[in-house]
Amino acid sequence: MHNNRFSAVLVILLVLAVCVPAVADSGEASKNTFTNSVGIEFVRIPAGTFFMGANRHFENADSDELPRHKVRITKPFYLSRYEITQAQWVAVMGSNPSHFKGRNRPVEQVSWYDVQKFIERLNARENTDKYRLPTEAEWEYAARAGGDGSYCFGDMIDDLVLYAWYYVNAGQKTHPVGRLKANDFGLHDMHGNVWEWCNDWYAADYFSHSPLEDPKGPSSGTLKVEKGGGWDSLADSCRSAYRHGIVPEKKNSALGFRLLMVE
Repeated sequence: MHNNRFSAVLVILLVLAVCVPAVADSGEASKNTFTNSVGIEFVRIPAGTFFMGANRHFENADSDELPRHKVRITKPFYLSRYEITQAQWVAVMGSNPSHFKGRNRPVEQVSWYDVQKFIERLNARENTDKYRLPTEAEWEYAARAGGDGSYCFGDMIDDLVLYAWYYVNAGQKTHPVGRLKANDFGLHDMHGNVWEWCNDWYAADYFSHSPLEDPKGPSSGTLKVEKGGGWDSLADSCRSAYRHGIVPEKKNSALGFRLLMVE
């Protein structure tokens, strides 16, 4: 009799031991994602160290991608899982400037200054100051997602069609966000679809003297950094290290953005 009772209690304890971790995991997962008032889903990116810039032995590196150097991102942050969509832009701004119309396509035809207005209104709407564009370093760190190759998945250009809408497969247009594979941080379209504005001013020689912790770009300039390549880009321009400077007033149908939220 006592043995039967002991066996029953043991079975109950074993069941609880199996079930409880599942609840804990669910709670932990909820801390790693966040969806805001206009439906922008954010993914938590942990702090860490990575090599910024191109590996000149394995990549067709431009001079502004060199020297490759170790950078430390000292604080975790949230980054939007997808490029900001036209529906999300309209929810904040009330109009849609995009050339390729579609609720879930990335918003484009927005200048760096237009994006600042979007951020200002979104911060006011939610009574916060946590939203901004990522720095170039934060963007590249998130794009690499722990990888060390030309792309988030490595160096094989043939695999790029699984992750990016670009010249080879885009059909000369943008596509709804999130249709292709995500990187290991769970971020979609870091390569291709539309170029993405970064917060930094651009300088071709910045890597030769940039800080090794949380670099924020030059203090001034005439160009802003864009990253990631777009629907009209060749594979080389979609590399994680590739960087380009354009005037902040620039608008075109292959240029959009994703948003960072400070933790």
